[in-house]
Amino acid sequence: MNKLYYAPGACSIGIHVLLEEIGEPYAAEAVDLRALPAQRPVTGLNAKSKVPTLLRGDGSVLTEFPAIAVWLACTHPQAKLLPEGAEGLARALEVIDYCVATLHMQGFSRLFRPSNFAPNEADHEAVKSRGMEIIAKGFEVLDHALTGRDYVLGQFSIADAALFYVAFWAADRFKMTLPANCAAHLARMKARPAVAAVLKQEGFA
Repeated sequence: MNKLYYAPGACSIGIHVLLEEIGEPYAAEAVDLRALPAQRPVTGLNAKSKVPTLLRGDGSVLTEFPAIAVWLACTHPQAKLLPEGAEGLARALEVIDYCVATLHMQGFSRLFRPSNFAPNEADHEAVKSRGMEIIAKGFEVLDHALTGRDYVLGQFSIADAALFYVAFWAADRFKMTLPANCAAHLARMKARPAVAAVLKQEGFA
């Protein structure tokens, strides 16, 4: 049985959703990211000391959102978490990478930890402002991709789990107004039983 190490409301919430969507038994353990790395239960498994970390049934460990999402989709084909073929995988990774590498790491990271981008506290507001610009541009791109679609690739996939977590951060944590298609996608995601279950488990419902 797979075991997910997650932090409530962190990017790991997207992987948590995928595990629920698959519908097979799994274990989950919350990690307090405010604790020192040495005090986090995940550190012994993942030298990066971060989430998501997936301890697989064979005892091996997989880290990083894109890698875990693709592995879950490929090892549970019955869940239909990917469109078929190389094109489907490529398009899913295209969206996931944009959500993780651009919106999360370049945008939201500037809001969460401005000191990582500018050691001088006087520069932190400028750092956050740039983060907001990146986030706004990112949601414009994703809103366009959702035009005429319920889900970003046309059917629910691992790409939607990535879009969900950054949209959740924007709307629920930072009270940002999402573009119309992104807002509709977030509402559609929250209506899915798997997402509702995860939000309850992580203390957001």
